[in-house]
Formats: sequence, structure tokens, C-alpha cells
Amino acid sequence: MKAYYHLPGLFEFYELYRAFLPLYRERREWFYDWCEIGSIYGAPADCLWGGGRVGFGEARPVDVAALTREYGVSARLTFSNSLLRPEHLSDRKCNALCTLFEHNGPAPSGVILHSDLLLEYLRDRYPGLYFVSSTTKVLTAFDRLEAELARPEFDYVVPDFRLNREFDRLNALPEGMKRKVELLCNECCRFDCTERRACYENVSRKNLGEDCPDHVCASPTARRGYRFSDAMKNPGFIGIEAIRERWLPKGFSHFKIEGRSLGSAVVLEFLLYYMTKPEHQLEVREEIYLDSSLDLF
Repeated sequence: MKAYYHLPGLFEFYELYRAFLPLYRERREWFYDWCEIGSIYGAPADCLWGGGRVGFGEARPVDVAALTREYGVSARLTFSNSLLRPEHLSDRKCNALCTLFEHNGPAPSGVILHSDLLLEYLRDRYPGLYFVSSTTKVLTAFDRLEAELARPEFDYVVPDFRLNREFDRLNALPEGMKRKVELLCNECCRFDCTERRACYENVSRKNLGEDCPDHVCASPTARRGYRFSDAMKNPGFIGIEAIRERWLPKGFSHFKIEGRSLGSAVVLEFLLYYMTKPEHQLEVREEIYLDSSLDLF
């Protein structure tokens, strides 16, 4: 059984993937043979339907579509705004993105979403897309997760990272549900955070253009920002040993790596840690760093 990674930064880190994907194809022996790229997800800047993070992706959608089509990678549009109203559904930019990616080569494209209103609209208008239930729903109650997994309209469901600790209950799920679970691996948010939903709603308001103050994180380590070393200490962290020895043998194969709001250098570290054999990590770094078109920080 293989692990499928869902990677951050479809629009945000286009230049990084433009350098990484050829390397991944041409030097496949440098990378673990038990994993593949399941998708790359993200949203452009100023995206009304966007959520989770305020988008800053500047890559041209036609270039992004061409790259994912060339390498047979599923593109996922992150449209997880939780506060959409009927008048937002006609947004030209977001509809144009759906049109562009709906039939974009051999790998189907998907949409990560929160709003049931948007889900019904997209199912009717763009039947060629598949749908992912967003972690912004903050599914921390296991019965709510089971109900979400039972919904046939979703191909995948991303639970809140706190449920990563509920291994016995996850393992007891029927095989069909296990195949839909997409586990968030590298969250840095503190495990006992009670403001996660409010944080996501603040992002949704900003993407709708509302004039609202920033959400102020109450975590004592908030000023440190994201650090992979901190994420590795999080009780919900899933590392490569756990993936290979615990999750894959029990039928879980989809793993989401967060990081759209980070820099290319940090995302590269995720690609090295989760996908690259230790003896070849330096070679991958060198190949990427020597690409003069990249702004890694």
C-alpha cells in the first residue's frame, strides 16, 4: 500500500514545484518508492471562495494548469470559505478556475470546501471535479467525522488534527471510510486550542473583503510562527515512521501536508522529510537551490 501526499502551494509555490516535479520524475530513485504525490492544493491571491489561509499565490492559473497536466498531478482548488452567501456563487474568477481545471489532463482535479452551498453549486455546474471536506470544519467529535465520511459527495474528508490521536477508533472504521480519511500530518497549532474555528472564520471574512481586525492567536508560542521542529513535538504529528509502520498497514493512505502560508524553503523541508531518502536529501537541496529562478525565502 502506498502513501499519497497532498502538498501545499498550488499557486503559492508554483516555482518550487516547477523545479521539483521534473526532479521527482527524472530521479525517482532518490525518493521513497512507497509514496506518491496525491495532489497539490492552493488558491490564487484575492480569491473570494478561498479559506483556511489568506491566499497570496501569484502564479498564472494557465501555467499552473499546464504544469499539473504535464506531470499528471491532481490539482486541488482550496475554496474552503465557510461564510459564502448565494450572491458569491457567481464570482467570475472562481468560476473561471473551475472551468480551467475541471478537465485538465489525466489526473482529475478537486475542490477542498467547507460550504454546503458551494458544494451543491459546484456539483451541478462542474461534475468533472471531485470534492474534499475541509479541515476548516474542525471535526473534533468522532461521531461528526463518521457522519462526514458517510456523505457520498465527498471523496476525501480531512479531520481536525486532534483526531489523529484516536487511532483505535479510526482503525475501527469500515474500509470504505478509511480510504476517504485524509490525515493532517504537520499541524503546529497547539493541541488544546479552542479558537481554531474563529481563526478560520476570520480568514473567510478577509477573503470576502470584509473590514475586520486580525484574529489574535492566544498561544504562548504564536510569535514564533510556524516551525517544523515545533510541529514534530505536537501530539497530533504524524511522521514517516508512523505512516509506514502504523497508518499504512491499517488501510490509511492519504496524508495532507499543510504549509500554504509558509515560505518555499520550509515547504522544501517537508518534501525532503516526507518523500526523499535521507542519503539523497542533500542532492535534492542542491538541485533546488541551484535553480536561480527560485526565491526560496
